[in-house]
Amino acid sequence: MSKRRKRRSWSDEEKREICAQAVLPGASVARVARRHSANANMIHNWLKDPRFARMPVDPGHVEEASFVELELAPAACPAPPGVVVPPPEPVCASRVDMTLSDGRRVLIEGPTALAAVMGLVQGLME
Repeated sequence: MSKRRKRRSWSDEEKREICAQAVLPGASVARVARRHSANANMIHNWLKDPRFARMPVDPGHVEEASFVELELAPAACPAPPGVVVPPPEPVCASRVDMTLSDGRRVLIEGPTALAAVMGLVQGLME
């Protein structure tokens, strides 16, 4: 006869603590689950439950969201003949999330050249 494994029961306080660890910046739900010998899917379910979700261990670890105003300027005048203007160095971001003036939201995940994002936004605003 094989022994049946007893299912672990978690108190509400334990669930809150585990959820708080899972939402810290740089945390991985899978890593937190392994640390507590729990299933990552179970922790994802707890994170959806308002009794346990999004309660950071230390409020000092939570970063405030901030917005950057984006103004589209007309294209610059071309350089006079004979003057060599070096191309600007590309600026990249790993995530771009913005709301346009008409309320549409643009979310781009992954390495992105900001010049390409500006072109996209200009196309959307036409």
